[in-house]
Amino acid sequence: MQSLVLCSNFNTRHHVDSFSRVPSHPIRPKCSSLPHNRPLRNFNPLTPALTLRQGVALCAMDGAVIRQEGGFQTLMDYMGKDGADVADDMAILFSHLQSACKCIAALVASPSNSVLGKQKGHGVAATGSITGRDAAKPLDIISNDIIKSALRSSGKVVVMASEEDDSPVWLTKDGPYVVTFDPLDGSRNIDASIPTGTIFGIYNCLKELDDDLPIEEMASLNVLQSGARLLAAGYALYSSATMLCISVGSGTHGFTLDRSIGEFVLTHPGIIIPSRGQIYSVNDARYFDWPEGLKRYIDTIRQGKGENPKKYSARYICSLVADFHRTLLYGGIAMNPRDHLRLVYEANPLSFLVEQAGGSGSDGKRRILEIQPAKLHQRLPLFLGSSADISELEGYGDIQQLVNPGYEV
Repeated sequence: MQSLVLCSNFNTRHHVDSFSRVPSHPIRPKCSSLPHNRPLRNFNPLTPALTLRQGVALCAMDGAVIRQEGGFQTLMDYMGKDGADVADDMAILFSHLQSACKCIAALVASPSNSVLGKQKGHGVAATGSITGRDAAKPLDIISNDIIKSALRSSGKVVVMASEEDDSPVWLTKDGPYVVTFDPLDGSRNIDASIPTGTIFGIYNCLKELDDDLPIEEMASLNVLQSGARLLAAGYALYSSATMLCISVGSGTHGFTLDRSIGEFVLTHPGIIIPSRGQIYSVNDARYFDWPEGLKRYIDTIRQGKGENPKKYSARYICSLVADFHRTLLYGGIAMNPRDHLRLVYEANPLSFLVEQAGGSGSDGKRRILEIQPAKLHQRLPLFLGSSADISELEGYGDIQQLVNPGYEV
């Protein structure tokens, strides 16, 4: 499949983004040639708006224009001294990750999806494996190659682990970071143009390990760190807009891809999830397989008889990133009560992000970030959302679905 080598020369082919008319610097993109400083007509800073002038998007939220003096605050600007002020190595890594996400965004929006969606994947990942992973689709494989190529070319990653690979991939002893990721979450929905996403988590490399250990063992120990040791995490949402929500340990922030300049621009600074929502997200069709505690909780909140007197509504997309993104913004709970979602590269990064936004992540009994992974593709129940809603749900006790009849959809 020729598409598998889309990003084989990542360093040389991604400095000019495919969306952009402006070259991208690998560390700190600037768009000084654009007319940022010209006065805007008919702009009311007190009204949330999206004002376009000569192809440049100006985002205003809550009366504050999200821009730096002389330009908009891009993701790489945010990584610098005027924002999170992260280490140079971390900024370089995020530069490569954002370029990979732009590449995947173009891929999932391409008309070629109608062809790829009808093809079967190739190799072990395409057919599942002894790890019990889901069979990969062609777009899963291509997206996996894109991110792996980006991480390799960054020069900052010691070992990486993906949903699409049976075991971690060791790169070098010299890099500072470990990255775990799900390259394309929700890919089964692509044929119906339903939102999909990419999830990733970043850890420090375990420098204390004995250099005499086998490479396979060192790789495994590095990727099986608990979520409490995460340095940063993020997800990309490929939908009506392409968004990249990230945290480097100082809150959760959302960036939207401005295709006119080819950059992720800060549009949702300091996201705070409401302490309680009014929406739950779960596959209600599985109701009769649920444990009694979960049934009672859902029945209670739907009738408005829970701690929140308002009746809850159900919203369910069956795309983890999409359901989580809505929950992060509006509050409530996104959940899968059975042992289905993966701890290392799905539950941990998203729990880190929701906690940084003031929410909670739980398996129904324990805080997700305190769970020590035992294997790369370990599955567990997952409940993410508003802290008050999660606390109330856990109070019902029996909420983990232990029976798994073997659903095909």
